[in-house]
Amino acid sequence: MADKQISLPAKLINGGIAGLIGVTCVFPIDLAKTRLQNQQNGSRLYTSMSDCLIKTIRSEGYFGTYRGAAVNLTLVTPEKAIKLAANDFFRYHLSTDGKKLSLLREMIAGCGAGTCQVIVTTPMEMLKIQLQDAGRINAQRKLIGQAAAGGGAAEVRNLTGLQITKELLRNQGISGLYRGLGATLLRDVPFSIIYFPLFANLNDLGKGDVEGPAPFYCSFLSGCLAGSTAAVAVNPVDVVKTRLQSLTRGSQEDTYSGVMDCINKILRKEGPSAFLKGAYCRALVIAPLFGIAQVVYFLGVGEFILSILPGAWH
Repeated sequence: MADKQISLPAKLINGGIAGLIGVTCVFPIDLAKTRLQNQQNGSRLYTSMSDCLIKTIRSEGYFGTYRGAAVNLTLVTPEKAIKLAANDFFRYHLSTDGKKLSLLREMIAGCGAGTCQVIVTTPMEMLKIQLQDAGRINAQRKLIGQAAAGGGAAEVRNLTGLQITKELLRNQGISGLYRGLGATLLRDVPFSIIYFPLFANLNDLGKGDVEGPAPFYCSFLSGCLAGSTAAVAVNPVDVVKTRLQSLTRGSQEDTYSGVMDCINKILRKEGPSAFLKGAYCRALVIAPLFGIAQVVYFLGVGEFILSILPGAWH
């Protein structure tokens, strides 16, 4: 990202628009990722991303692949805005006399951005995971006959994000929404430490010695490559986070008391390869998501919108 000062409203608009477009495009793949990561040995319903999506469409309809999207579309604007704006803020204040940041300072800026975003990311992911995984658990319980034996109690209720929020606040307080906060930090901080410096350096390579911002296609490709690389690198922690944030389990599936307990049980019962579950799905989600984000950011969509609004705050 360019080391220049951009108004906060423009950063928020850029991040919000990018997030809305990106989530709309890739949400079905994200749903497949969540379901693949959550299924444990002995309770496997899906063999791959395509198998998961096909079975989901057959049992829940096409819009079943967008289950939980409303939560993401609502909260992705502040989440992406905070992430991009925080990185720019830290980069601006870490720069000296307009010089290019050192790799260490780029990593510090990314660390700051990742830490700031979990304020929104943790509750967003918490709610999204419950909605995404409900169909998998219902399908599993119906498959083994528990739904018929247990009646309504065996089936996962089709709650909305707002209903889940109210239940969590009533039963557990605000901490209920921040379940898995530690795992989210362990995922998002390293992700940002990898992503932002890698993107900045790839983008600089793409534009060469030309002054000014890089071409949009260079920003897009740099965002895609940096995003997919960082996504795969932190996927093991993403698996742990997904398991910890899932409130409802399928039949004979393990529960976890914390990050280390989750890691130990996965290693013992499923092996190291389980930490790569959904890795290619996550790469397919993150690559276009961040590619689109960087294009919107570098095209200055937010600045353009502010310029045509009368009396806008610049």
